[in-house]
Amino acid sequence: MPAWARGGDLHGAHLRQGFDQVTGPGIDLTVEAGMQMVEGRRGHGIAVNGSVPGPLLRLKEGTNVRLAVHNRLNEDTSVHWHGLLLPFHLDGVPGVSFPGIPPGKSFVAEFPVRQSGTYWWHSHSNLQEQAGHYGPIVVDPAGPDPVAADRDYVLLLSEFTPLHPHVIMKKLKQGEGYFNYQQRTVTDDYPLSAEDRRMWAKMRMMPTDILDVTGATYTYLANGHGPAEGLEYLFRPGERVRLRVINGSAMSFFNVRIPGLKFHIVAADGQNVRPVEVEEFQIAAAETYDLVVEPTGEAHTIVAESMDRSGMAVATLASRPGARAAVPALRDTPLLTMADMGMNHDNMDHGSAGAGSGGHAGMNHGAMDHAAMGHSGHAGHGPANAPAAAGSATAAAMDMGDMSMRDTSLLPPDVKVGPGIDMVAMAPADRMSDPGIGLSEVPHRTLAYTDLVALAPNRDLRPPSREMEIHLTGNMERYMWSFDGEKFSAVSDEPIRFAFNERVRVRLVNDTMMAHPIHLHGHFFELVNGAAPGHQPLKHTLVVQPGGSATFDLTADEPGDWAFHCHLLYHMHSGMFQIVSVDFPEHVS
Repeated sequence: MPAWARGGDLHGAHLRQGFDQVTGPGIDLTVEAGMQMVEGRRGHGIAVNGSVPGPLLRLKEGTNVRLAVHNRLNEDTSVHWHGLLLPFHLDGVPGVSFPGIPPGKSFVAEFPVRQSGTYWWHSHSNLQEQAGHYGPIVVDPAGPDPVAADRDYVLLLSEFTPLHPHVIMKKLKQGEGYFNYQQRTVTDDYPLSAEDRRMWAKMRMMPTDILDVTGATYTYLANGHGPAEGLEYLFRPGERVRLRVINGSAMSFFNVRIPGLKFHIVAADGQNVRPVEVEEFQIAAAETYDLVVEPTGEAHTIVAESMDRSGMAVATLASRPGARAAVPALRDTPLLTMADMGMNHDNMDHGSAGAGSGGHAGMNHGAMDHAAMGHSGHAGHGPANAPAAAGSATAAAMDMGDMSMRDTSLLPPDVKVGPGIDMVAMAPADRMSDPGIGLSEVPHRTLAYTDLVALAPNRDLRPPSREMEIHLTGNMERYMWSFDGEKFSAVSDEPIRFAFNERVRVRLVNDTMMAHPIHLHGHFFELVNGAAPGHQPLKHTLVVQPGGSATFDLTADEPGDWAFHCHLLYHMHSGMFQIVSVDFPEHVS
């Protein structure tokens, strides 16, 4: 393996940065604790096979693999094979599919590899994922790969912090804004009018409340390396380089770009899609995107900027070792808009509450002709999309009568109203055409879910036999997160049930002002994103934008009990978690 993947033990007793590659029919993974050192900062770490991240698992579609996990910690551990299709009892979620791996014990997962693509693995125990217990997976196809590339690299994004994960959890419970150093002050220069500022103060909310944990404590990592530590990918001019981008972070969304270059998105969550040319895309925790780029110059900087723009991970496409390009400065902090509060002005009392994309920085794209917007309508919209305009639109929305962001009468009867809910989206529009917080105003082409079209036709063309709606709920000040107003601890004995092979349409409604990446274990679902039913893109993780909704079609064809949760680690730990139970075939009459 090249040096970028292997890393080096520069500090003796500290855990190695970077990762090795392991392959073959039998793979051993040893979990142990140690200390991490990143750019001079030292903190608690959990390594697998001696490194953070742990090793790249290189598998082959159509083969059998035996993965043996050995626990050398003084606490239980686990490994979830994120995105891999396998029997539920091997899925690696303590309390759902198995009891966990006690100290000094081992667990073996042996299964046929049924797919190809880019995936990852991570602990599902005791917040260990934050401390380094994660790594990449690449599954090579059994036949020809439809993606042609001369170089094939993995870019695994994550975070390092010297704080122990349980300290972070404690600080979030004590004050959810503890890590937000971008809060509004009397002397700030955010483009907000006095009216906007009064409105936000009245709501007791912050327009800069983008991420719960930020660059104030995180150093953002690329393959375990900090931005100043020189991760590079070599190329020769004229080559096609495939980058498998994995967001293995605990709490971060990243906006990924290569300044000066366009590239094609060719896969999402390991599933091939029709190539989409963009210059930037947002990737949430737990998502993966494959891109193909043709670098031309001596060097190009790969920038993965955190969504709140408090820091970045950095790598370099280099035509020779040591070649470097300029690293751009952090961009201005984005501001939340009325759409992020579920308050799209033109969708409330003036039209359908579910119409339009509802997402682009306060503009009502539901009233615009979709085709005239250039595919998905998010190639940059100029001054009309600037944060100042968004703030004014928000203020206008707040002036409409007696409508309240805490009107629980808008919720369906199956949502439990109580102290766990401090916000209700007033008019949650479908926001699947939204490129993500902060990307609506950029001047170049970005990616949205509505761009994705499955490369191969889907196998199940049946229309859904029923529909269900799930609300993503929370109380920011108390740092409580839930589905339908109930934390997992209150509903663990009442799973979401599906009949085997049932076809269901699921609408997720986000009643909070945070974006949530929702992950369903054991399955791929089809995004209802405007693509033809036979080519709806497959994903295992779906971001539901603040105050909006997103919809997917599920064929429940993997029997057993499966985790269903927000993949922001501290949201999951605080209660946004459920169990999906799929009947076994013999239970179907």
